[in-house]
Amino acid sequence: MTRSRAQDPNVCGVTAAISVIDGKWKTALLWQLESGPRRPGELRRNLPGLTEKVLAQALREMETDGLVHREVYDVLPLKTEYSLTPFGRDLAEALAPLSDWGHRRLEMLAGAVAPPTPVS
Repeated sequence: MTRSRAQDPNVCGVTAAISVIDGKWKTALLWQLESGPRRPGELRRNLPGLTEKVLAQALREMETDGLVHREVYDVLPLKTEYSLTPFGRDLAEALAPLSDWGHRRLEMLAGAVAPPTPVS
């Protein structure tokens, strides 16, 4: 979904919500930031496979969407931290039941037997 379509007031609320967490890394970043402010390097170390470019892009989009706050400290070397805004915390809380459902689904799949073969 395009970002402009996600801002259309006539679009479904679930679609608008999903548009701000769309992508491989945003939910993982929300999860990381729930426990407190993090520096970009720490986020990359905690999320193997996340490149610096993709991290910067995701954080920039999340900041634009009002989910994260970027704090730059005037020290040398430059220090930057990201934290959840109250709006970002609201989203994380709203996603908690979906996360629980996902874990139950994974448990169900792990204990499931092979799917039945179709009848011809």
